[in-house]
Amino acid sequence: MEREQVLKNVIDKLKRRDEKKHLLVGFDGFIDEIIDVVAKRETSEKYEKVKTITEFSDKIAAMAGLSGNIEIVSKEIRFGGNGPIMANALIKQGFSVDYIGALGKEKINPLFDNFVSRCEKVISLSEPGHTDALEFNDGKVMLGRINQLYEVNWQNLLKRISETELKKTLEKSALIAVTNWSSMPELLSIIKGLLEILSHSKTKCDVFFDLADPKKRTEKDISAVLEIIGKFGNRAIFGMNKNESDVICRVLKISENDMPQRAKLIREKLNIKAVTIHPLDGAAVSTKSGTFWFNGPYTENPKLTTGAGDNYNAGFCSGWLSDFSPEECLATGVYTSGFYVRECHSPSRAELIKFMEL
Repeated sequence: MEREQVLKNVIDKLKRRDEKKHLLVGFDGFIDEIIDVVAKRETSEKYEKVKTITEFSDKIAAMAGLSGNIEIVSKEIRFGGNGPIMANALIKQGFSVDYIGALGKEKINPLFDNFVSRCEKVISLSEPGHTDALEFNDGKVMLGRINQLYEVNWQNLLKRISETELKKTLEKSALIAVTNWSSMPELLSIIKGLLEILSHSKTKCDVFFDLADPKKRTEKDISAVLEIIGKFGNRAIFGMNKNESDVICRVLKISENDMPQRAKLIREKLNIKAVTIHPLDGAAVSTKSGTFWFNGPYTENPKLTTGAGDNYNAGFCSGWLSDFSPEECLATGVYTSGFYVRECHSPSRAELIKFMEL
């Protein structure tokens, strides 16, 4: 289908959508410090920033054996984590959300107050992690502190909610989103717990997975989580960016550079419902009905990239829950992300429609 026709279809469907479906999203939570790396300081107020990750890596490499100093500028501190950003974007598009994650232990961290106030129900298992997000025009370097996130596990979850109540929560959800396994050392215990409940449940909810940069985990750990994802079978939707798909392909022994075909091979290898891959210039999806690509509204000068993938996931799932075609889900995903990187916040449905109409 022609790109313009896909966009027209999405706009028409978004304008008519009136059903408010419910989701369960989890399981992380971070405080994100958005940072520029300074290339050259001009005045107390003005500086030239390092524009690319390659330029940054060259600066670091030049210090080998010598030491050196790099100035950073903290531009903003905001709530973050793959789960909260994705959940917040889904709420903005008109869905209701329960959230389980790491938003504060004794009390909710104030940075999450506004987000929490718009969720239906929130369970927090630990203090949030902290990320220094070094932003560049071609991507970002995330420096994370995650020691407290060991407390996000199945045992602690069942201390906060009974298995019976959790089952009721799952049964009312049209989709469960499981994010940031890579930074959550004990998250596999929760994934296994969800699988056990769903395997004995008649609910037809789908489960969306975003492992989030798994290259820092061992190949053994990655293989283990992929095996569990495969056990979700026709419930499982697996999302990833291009770099993450490189890691998954290496572990699954897949050699394919074409993104739509790569998505297809991953889906077939795991025998799951769908796989979507979102590089910077667009996105691919493979389902049993076909394999598709959609070009995104790419910009060379994004204002904010931390959370762009989470907004893609939210847009894609928004379309999926609204029974959009695979191409229409891709369009909703890339335009949700495209709006976010330009405007520094997730779009409402009206804002998304307007952005698509430009």
